[in-house]
Amino acid sequence: MANNQLGVLNALDAAKTQWYHFTAIVIAGMGFFTDAYDLFGISLITKLLGRIYYTNENHPKPGTLPPNVAAAVNGTAFVGTLAGQLFFGWLGDKLGRKRVYGLTLMLMVVCSIASGLSFGKSPAGVMTTLCFFRFWLGFGIGGDYPLSATIMSEYANKKTRGAFIAAVFAMQGFGILTGGIVALIVSASFDHAYKAPPYSVNRKDSTAPEADYIWRIILMFGAVPALLTYYWRMKMPETARYTALVARNAKQAASDMSKVLQVELEAEEEKVETASSSNSFGLFTKEFARRHGLHLLGTSVCWFLLDIAYYSNNLFQKDIFTAIGWLPKAATMNAIHEVYRVAASQSLIALCGTIPGYWFTVALIDYIGRFTIQLMGFFFMTVFMFALAIPYHHWLSNNAGFLIMYSLTFFFANFGPNATTFVVPAEIFPARLRSTCHGISAAAGKLGAIVGALGFLYAAQSTNPEETDQGYPPGIGVKNTLPVLGSINCLGIFFTLLVPESKGKSLEELTGENEEADGNDKQQASSTQTLPV
Repeated sequence: MANNQLGVLNALDAAKTQWYHFTAIVIAGMGFFTDAYDLFGISLITKLLGRIYYTNENHPKPGTLPPNVAAAVNGTAFVGTLAGQLFFGWLGDKLGRKRVYGLTLMLMVVCSIASGLSFGKSPAGVMTTLCFFRFWLGFGIGGDYPLSATIMSEYANKKTRGAFIAAVFAMQGFGILTGGIVALIVSASFDHAYKAPPYSVNRKDSTAPEADYIWRIILMFGAVPALLTYYWRMKMPETARYTALVARNAKQAASDMSKVLQVELEAEEEKVETASSSNSFGLFTKEFARRHGLHLLGTSVCWFLLDIAYYSNNLFQKDIFTAIGWLPKAATMNAIHEVYRVAASQSLIALCGTIPGYWFTVALIDYIGRFTIQLMGFFFMTVFMFALAIPYHHWLSNNAGFLIMYSLTFFFANFGPNATTFVVPAEIFPARLRSTCHGISAAAGKLGAIVGALGFLYAAQSTNPEETDQGYPPGIGVKNTLPVLGSINCLGIFFTLLVPESKGKSLEELTGENEEADGNDKQQASSTQTLPV
């Protein structure tokens, strides 16, 4: 197979780490920075939305979003993301990665701004408008998953490909942290400028009218990083693997990569035709099922299981912190100060657990492999979830210990399956189906996020009817929810066994795309084994 490898692809696989690699990481990574800011930023403002639009001054507790509204506000972006992953994943294979890459970014910019401008004559009108724009925001975000992963994998060399793709995804950590920092700055500024008493002291005045600007500013800021990278996305050439293996234009692939790598590359039309004719099976064929069916099942189910636990933890940190007493009771704070306290808590978790986990993966993924990191991550997430749940009442009086243990669940999610489920689908599928298969895997993950977001919303409610949020039925409580999430993580360990190890191999080695028409099937099968190597 090595003799039939296109020269331009050999050049990419063997290229030393260069400036264009880092440029590609930043350009693709800023999309994920924006994705995380927008998806997780909603958790910073849901309590504020409840206070502004749903407070009943005759009730001893501040207002919260009703169950159906909370589900819609938290879930519509995920529904949009799921749809965007499937649509743009398919479109990226049909039209090319670059042609639709800028569209996803502009959709994020427009909808971030529009989300902050959501208005209506009634609370229901405001929430409906917000949900509408967050759906389309999610649709744009969804496209960024398969396109960014595929572009980075096709640009990278085989020695450090895992680190480069993981580095793109690691920008999520900075997006989450920046969301917290922006919320801290905005809320602190408003809290200083507009003094308000706690809800327990003065129910009417505890929510300053100016608080309505806070959530709008936080949401609209998400447009800034995306807007800054639009020009550079448009300047990126199409990937050589798409141009050569899918569009079958060896001359253009060689020309584009000659400029990127700054070397002379020869167009090899005859090899393109050979490679294309020997790998023409589609997604819904027996040949795909034989070669990649179990791989797609593994990547999809692992991502689904991970996101149930990961998004439950991320979106509802504020509820967990309140349940263990780390955040004061809502009635003891005014509306703006509550935003500040929630943002401070989430920023601390991001700084201590989320960001370090991402960058441990970047540093080690090409040394210890994707399979090992994913297996280890699921295992330790399971361990720490049960370690939080079993002695739960002990943690109620030991907030510092809970914070450490809880941070470790995020650390091993990101130094684990949250990163690898993003990396592997961009490596193990053929070029003409790579973006589609990554989109399917990612959409399965977002389905898990929807299950986690909606399920945790109800399940984590107190078992005592008097302690539930307004409008919610009693749930099983945080104590009983944590072992459920731990069990889900444990299932991820078993489905990881379906995912192949891709460390140190070229993309064409993994997929057999450069085998000759009468190539050796055994050789191809051995390069895509299910078990780790």
